[in-house]
Amino acid sequence: MKRLQTSWFVLALCAAGHVTAQQSTLYVAGPGGSAQKLFQERIIPAFEATRKVKVTYIPGNSTDVLAKLQAQRGRQEMNVVIVDDGPMYQAIQYGYCETLTKAPVYSDVYEAARFGGKAIGVGLVATGIAYNKAAFEKKGWTAPQSWNDLTDPKYKQRFTTSSLSGTYGVHTLLMFARVNGGSEKNIEPGFDAIGKKLVPNVLSWSSSPAALAEMFHNRDVDVAVWGSSRAYALKKTGFPLEFVYPKEGAVALVTAACPVVQNNAMEQSQAFVQHLVSPQVQQWLATEGWGPTNSKTKLEGELAQNVPYGPDFIKKLVRVDWDVVNQKRSEWTNRWNRTIER
Repeated sequence: MKRLQTSWFVLALCAAGHVTAQQSTLYVAGPGGSAQKLFQERIIPAFEATRKVKVTYIPGNSTDVLAKLQAQRGRQEMNVVIVDDGPMYQAIQYGYCETLTKAPVYSDVYEAARFGGKAIGVGLVATGIAYNKAAFEKKGWTAPQSWNDLTDPKYKQRFTTSSLSGTYGVHTLLMFARVNGGSEKNIEPGFDAIGKKLVPNVLSWSSSPAALAEMFHNRDVDVAVWGSSRAYALKKTGFPLEFVYPKEGAVALVTAACPVVQNNAMEQSQAFVQHLVSPQVQQWLATEGWGPTNSKTKLEGELAQNVPYGPDFIKKLVRVDWDVVNQKRSEWTNRWNRTIER
């Protein structure tokens, strides 16, 4: 394990290139794919232009980034991490996030995107239902409107979503619990509905956004539980994908950032987190489907229509009680593996 951790950091150092003695280097871990491209082409250069610092971006999904924080406990090598809200609450609980320094920009951030002074939300995503509009029209199907619509037998082997190892999988379980009389504290209705009614429709359980997008492209599936940002990214390629906010509510997924403890570049790390919630960066992040967390950010036209935007809209999103979920997640995962993905 130690050799793997060392190798990972050496690769990061190599990626940083030559850094002058006057520069400090900031290691930022966050999502890959098109989001990584945005960070490397616009967000990071804008930050480097105002500060004597070299930023190295290390892509990885939220679970992997949290695992790195755990593996590097006591000798952290990352300076800033950007992960989904569930793993972020765990990172805070385990003591991996430094307290945010006070800054005027934070007063403009929606309450739903605050993490008790240890992290800040940099993007809002809604978890709902994505479907292939062309395939639905060809088959004469109406668009799904409810979470329970996903159990319709006509979707047999035409549906997919994440396993419980991914945030979308957790949201699927929670919403099936809620719409069937349960909650985070009473998850039984969720397991019951998924096990008896949803499983026959599932082609596969995948926590990989790239794999899910490929299933849509290959016409292997017609409908999925997915995030609004992922759906928007695929739609922008010309694929006939539509996103539905279910009538019972779409789930709020907050992507958050925090400066890591034991940090050798704390001032720059704090500044970078503040940079992420500035109105300009928030506008850039919206082009990747991340709804603004800064209330002063202005969006227009198609962009405003395709991301969670505005205080009234954000209030309608379903909030997850991550304190309960993270306490139960290991137990739920074991049960899921035994009874759902068996």
